[in-house]
Amino acid sequence: MRRGFLCKTAFLAVVTVLAVTASAQEISGTALKVTLEDALRIALSDNPTIKVAEQQIEVKKVSKDEAWQALLPSVDFSGTIQYTVLAAVMKLNMGGQVQSFKMGQDNTSTWNGQFQVSLPLFAPTVYATMNLTKSDLDNAVEQSRSSKLDLVNQVTKAYYQVILAQDSYDVLCKSLEQAERNFNVVKSLYELGGTSEYDKISAEVQLRSLNPTVIQARNAVTLAKLQLMILMGMDPETEIVVDGSLEDYEDRLYGEALAAGSYSLDNNTNIRQLKLNETMLNQTLKVQKMNFLPTMALAGTYSLQSLYNKDWNVGEYEWAKSSSLVLSLSVPIFRMGNFTKLRSTKLQISQLNENIGYTEKQLNMQVRSYVDNMKANAEQVASNHEAIEQAEKGREIASKRYEIGKGTILELNNSEVQLTQARLTYSQSIYNYLAAKADLDKVLGNDENIPSTK
Repeated sequence: MRRGFLCKTAFLAVVTVLAVTASAQEISGTALKVTLEDALRIALSDNPTIKVAEQQIEVKKVSKDEAWQALLPSVDFSGTIQYTVLAAVMKLNMGGQVQSFKMGQDNTSTWNGQFQVSLPLFAPTVYATMNLTKSDLDNAVEQSRSSKLDLVNQVTKAYYQVILAQDSYDVLCKSLEQAERNFNVVKSLYELGGTSEYDKISAEVQLRSLNPTVIQARNAVTLAKLQLMILMGMDPETEIVVDGSLEDYEDRLYGEALAAGSYSLDNNTNIRQLKLNETMLNQTLKVQKMNFLPTMALAGTYSLQSLYNKDWNVGEYEWAKSSSLVLSLSVPIFRMGNFTKLRSTKLQISQLNENIGYTEKQLNMQVRSYVDNMKANAEQVASNHEAIEQAEKGREIASKRYEIGKGTILELNNSEVQLTQARLTYSQSIYNYLAAKADLDKVLGNDENIPSTK
């Protein structure tokens, strides 16, 4: 008797301390109240994956600028300084006489400087590459969008998981409170001689068996919040508060389940990325075909030259000036590698087309599965709601029957177990619906779930 009293007192003390601690944190303002929209906005702002995806977009923008900048004129300067220690001597046989000619002067320096301006006039490969880099940028934007959709899906389900864990914890706490009330009733009857010691022991065992379950449920709440904070990119030491219950989402289930019958994969990020890759391969094919066309460029040069300088007084050198304009035309005649590249790219396009068709079939199957799960869980929610009402009536009847001596402790315990199970199943069915809805939104690529981070 005394042992049971001490255990009950210890448990009530722990619950009281937890309640006081939670209230103190809320009052002091250290706990951060988080809604689903807040969680999504923080995650999209602070999650490293999203930051990397945004930086990749900037990289592709730079690559796009590099492509059109190839059409701008380029300016180069080159210069050489040559010091002749011993000039070469060339000997020629002229009419039987050998004559020597010194090619330069010993111990002199020769200076050369040249400015060159080049301008491509016709560069078909550059034109095709510009379109390719634009598609590459579009692909990077879509990959960033894919990362956001994936993060929104994970954060949304993690947020609902926190609410599910909290609801389960509340249900188990209520069950524990009811088990304690049942034990008090049985104990009072036993002390008055109205019931057996077996009933008292059964009620006490029922009470004690719930304690580990309640502790596990409380730990599940902590772990669920930790997972949510990690996805949000927050410090795990931060205290967060997630208000609400899964019951708050019941009203919207049925309308959404009916509307989910019609869908389109036009916004699916996997399909869009595959089609962008197909576009890029087609543009790569055009770039490779441009290799068969001629290129034309205009180059202008301006040169300065000073010969045979015996000292290093550069300001007094005599400089010879020259300039020229060069129009160059390059016509490719035969390069076997160009034909091989064309064949390889065409095969890749064919493979990608097959992959797009297969992916669409898989995605349609996933969508149908999510829609069916939503409808099934919506029906289960309605059924489970009624089950809770029936279980509450059953528990009330079992309690009254036991109090008047017409029921057994087994009926009383079973009625409480059935009510607890009905409440847990009810919350689980709502969570399953919301998780399936989040997965469906991800597959369909619904952007309305992505809040603005500005």
